[in-house]
Amino acid sequence: MLLLILDLFTPNVIRLGPLMVAAPTLAAVFCAPAGVLGVVAVTLPCVIMSSWANGLVGTPNFPAQLGTIALISVAAVAAAAVRVRRERQLAQSRWVAEVTQRVLLHPLPRRVGSFDVASLYESADEEAAVGGDLYAIARHGNCSRLLLGDVQGKGLASLDMVSSVLNGFRHSVRHGSPLTTVVRELAAGFREDVREMSAAAEASPCGPGAFTEESFVTAVLCELPDEGPMRLVNLGHPEPLLLHDGKVTALEPTVPVPPLGLEDLNGGEVVVDTTDFPTGATLVLYTDGVTEARSPAGDFYPLADRLRNWTGLPPDALLAAVRADLRRHVDGPLTDDVAMVALQRTPAPEPTVGRPMSRGQDLQPHFGLGDLDRWRQAVDGGRCAVVAGTPRRQSEP
Repeated sequence: MLLLILDLFTPNVIRLGPLMVAAPTLAAVFCAPAGVLGVVAVTLPCVIMSSWANGLVGTPNFPAQLGTIALISVAAVAAAAVRVRRERQLAQSRWVAEVTQRVLLHPLPRRVGSFDVASLYESADEEAAVGGDLYAIARHGNCSRLLLGDVQGKGLASLDMVSSVLNGFRHSVRHGSPLTTVVRELAAGFREDVREMSAAAEASPCGPGAFTEESFVTAVLCELPDEGPMRLVNLGHPEPLLLHDGKVTALEPTVPVPPLGLEDLNGGEVVVDTTDFPTGATLVLYTDGVTEARSPAGDFYPLADRLRNWTGLPPDALLAAVRADLRRHVDGPLTDDVAMVALQRTPAPEPTVGRPMSRGQDLQPHFGLGDLDRWRQAVDGGRCAVVAGTPRRQSEP
């Protein structure tokens, strides 16, 4: 319409009518097919009025111009229909990916036991919400178990291995298995799944999948009692970082242990390290997608150095700062999946008691359901006892 007005008030030697042909094409980029038809319905009369004002209605070029607009309009409507269909398919795929993420990677609670918890997950596959990194927290008694791992491969192709490890971890923890038993059960279950999936992939016409006989998973398992030191098993994974009093300490394993799937390299020995976890400290676990992220100049992301600037932040703010800084460092799309979990040990809440009553006041409770929940949490938190003098390293053949 604007072009028509301009065309009517410009000399005949300047003809803006041909520019109106672009309207349906541009509409196909932003509008649904019905919207494109509306633009066409406006464009055709404008073209005819412009041609009449410029004395072109009776010329041989006029039918050719109308035919061109008609062909472009039909193509624009078809292109808009294809675009809308693909957008719906993409939205459906993303919805399926989000559901898959919720099924595999259960959202971590904001608080478990005496710890505040935050997590970060970004897949290298931009069309997927879940990839080859994994994490989970399971509670048994007065202790929490945390798993963070990185399966071989990345993106959607690694979901089979992610599902295998997470299901095995949750099953073992909920049955109250000791930490060393959890590791052995994870290894045994993973090997069995590898054999079954490898055999199925060889028989499939689609060819081999993510599972192969050489598949492996690096992981860190932490046992976090409500009070006292924590116990860790590091299976070939980047060492966790402990933030306390402005310092960042790398919790390196006393003895290197191979990843899940390659445990035969050390005879199946499980090494458990014990370390203090003081109140106010924050434990950060991460995958190599963080530390191996490169800047345009080829520099790796210095996670430990950056964390020294944020040791006083709560877990959610800490991971938000890391995510923003990592994006600035990479200055582009991620090349590997990224997963992080931060836990901060905080003092247990004090039991809530009723307010003092004045003389003659009715004997009625003066605390609500929220106070009762906090009171129960405080009572439960006091039941976990950790024996002092725990050895720094425990090894089982």
